[in-house]
Amino acid sequence: MRIKSTDLVYIVAALFVLFYNFTFFGQVLKVYPFSGMNIVYLLSMTVVFYTFLVFLLNLVNTKYTLKPVLIALFLISSVAAYAMDTFQVVINDIMIQNVAETDTKEASDLLTMKFILYFLLLGVLPSVIVYFTKIEYGSFKKELLSRVKIFFGSLLVIVLIVLAFSKFYTSFFREHKPLRYYTNPTYYIYSIGKYIHRKYLVKPIPFKHLGLDAKVESTTKKPKLVIMVVGEAARAADFELNGYKKKTNPNLITLKDLIDFDNVYSCGTETAVSVPCMFSRLSRSEYKDAKAKAMDSVIDVLDHAKINLLWRDNNSDSKGVATRIKNYVDVKHLKDPKYCKNGECYDMILLKGLQKFVDSHKGDIFIVLHQKGSHGPAYYKRVPKSFEKFKPICKSKQLEKCTKEEIKNSYDNTILYTDYFLSQVIKFLKKNSKTHATAMLYMADHGESLGENGIYLHSMPYFIAPDYQKHIGAMMWLSDDFKKYKDELEKRKHQKFSQDNLFDSILGIMDVKTKVYDKKLDVFHNEGK
Repeated sequence: MRIKSTDLVYIVAALFVLFYNFTFFGQVLKVYPFSGMNIVYLLSMTVVFYTFLVFLLNLVNTKYTLKPVLIALFLISSVAAYAMDTFQVVINDIMIQNVAETDTKEASDLLTMKFILYFLLLGVLPSVIVYFTKIEYGSFKKELLSRVKIFFGSLLVIVLIVLAFSKFYTSFFREHKPLRYYTNPTYYIYSIGKYIHRKYLVKPIPFKHLGLDAKVESTTKKPKLVIMVVGEAARAADFELNGYKKKTNPNLITLKDLIDFDNVYSCGTETAVSVPCMFSRLSRSEYKDAKAKAMDSVIDVLDHAKINLLWRDNNSDSKGVATRIKNYVDVKHLKDPKYCKNGECYDMILLKGLQKFVDSHKGDIFIVLHQKGSHGPAYYKRVPKSFEKFKPICKSKQLEKCTKEEIKNSYDNTILYTDYFLSQVIKFLKKNSKTHATAMLYMADHGESLGENGIYLHSMPYFIAPDYQKHIGAMMWLSDDFKKYKDELEKRKHQKFSQDNLFDSILGIMDVKTKVYDKKLDVFHNEGK
């Protein structure tokens, strides 16, 4: 097949508008229903979007660049279309970071039949057609003139339409900015550029050590043993402790020394942001990935204070938090027949052999257990069969194949299993309470959407993310060695806290004195005012 290069650009732009942007137009229709003058506005928007794509593709329309660029766009855009159409996610720079930092096991959960169909029909098929198409080019002068005409013609069409409907576009760009985050491929192209810029092109920040003056001034007679459990995608709304109607916390709800904080919010809506942020000195408003990775975390400050540290990970990794400590253990690829199945392990693997570490270390101990928790979309893979209490469940990675009830039940079973896991952590701590002052801190990294308003999973930009993705499960259990805190914490358990409080609260419970400690942010020592 032979075709002029300009004609190919027109056709490809039309294909993108028609087949790769169902989510974008679906989101627009929620704001501007297809009736009255909105019909005219929507048609004008379609023309503007199409013309802008023609403008962009015209910039790469040369003999050596057009084919490879179009093939790359088809392949990537098919994946983006699948993600947005299926989960209503936004492909921003943080999502690009998530993709870059995920492991193959997490990625495999997204490999469904629907994904394969999207990739084959919207990615591979048009790429093959473009590859075998013979593209005709004229003389240099003729091609240059054609590009100039398209360049200025496209700009003229866009400007005229925007001016003709200026009130609509002023409102659209000012009041409904998030809508354009769904455009495919334009927004993910921008996001890739933004990620590459901050990851590789920004001048490296000199590393800043924090808390080199840190030392322990213990207030307990026994050495401390504190376990920090980092949850995964555990939203507060589905904890029975927070008033949820299902009995998702049958073990924890019976514990008299457990303090549940029902008003805690995350730093981000994805692990790649929330985990480094929650252990960072930076607040959510200050947090930047490069900045956080160029300074010590609270784990490093504990290391400076000579506290025995252990990070056990059943998730992707520590996102840079534990890279500088000696004892980092990745348990997710262990082959334990009791706790591991189909290439991944249930969270109870995190406790296996933990007593040996405690017995072999003298002095204060701080342990982080990073859960697989409620990682989606394959919620059913996170729990043993014996914890499938809420039925029917979704037994597919393709959430669109399941009812909302099945998805919700599958997710709630993961909270049920987390309840059991945390109760076993507390049981472990109780066993060591004769020799140590013991405590457990639990905080999820972020929440999760389960189909509310058509949104699934997480990773929405924070300012437009639903509360379900930001309002997280958080609690603590304290042995009698920490009874001095219990009454005050009980009074403040409904107070609004965030992951900004974690850095100083860890230093507080571990009795670490350092200049970087801020008493106002420490839930154990502030007055809650």
